Amino acid sequence: MAEHNELGKLGEKLAAEYLKEQGYTILETNWFFQKAEVDIIAQKSQTLAIVEVKTRSSLDFGLPQDFVNAKKIKLLLKAVDEYVVSNDLDVNVRFDVIGVYKANDKYNIAHLKDAFFHF
Repeated sequence: MAEHNELGKLGEKLAAEYLKEQGYTILETNWFFQKAEVDIIAQKSQTLAIVEVKTRSSLDFGLPQDFVNAKKIKLLLKAVDEYVVSNDLDVNVRFDVIGVYKANDKYNIAHLKDAFFHF
């Protein structure tokens, strides 16, 4: 596996652990619908958090969360609509981005809730 793929998997693992620590239940990881992959689908109370995880080995090129583009957002919206309908869920849906980046020899996590409103 390429080094960047391993880094991405590590970031998703760290993000899932972080969410569990925050009281979320992880429902799905790497869930696919058509051309979209949702990194993490988690739930806390009546909120379904759709989480895109971006991992970087440094901040040299900017914050990881700055790399979610309009095309990815559009794919996520379509996928999540399918997930909610096919699972007959009655929940609030929120789109989050978790940025995982290495600084000072440790991995840091930045959790942006309702992240699509920040773009």
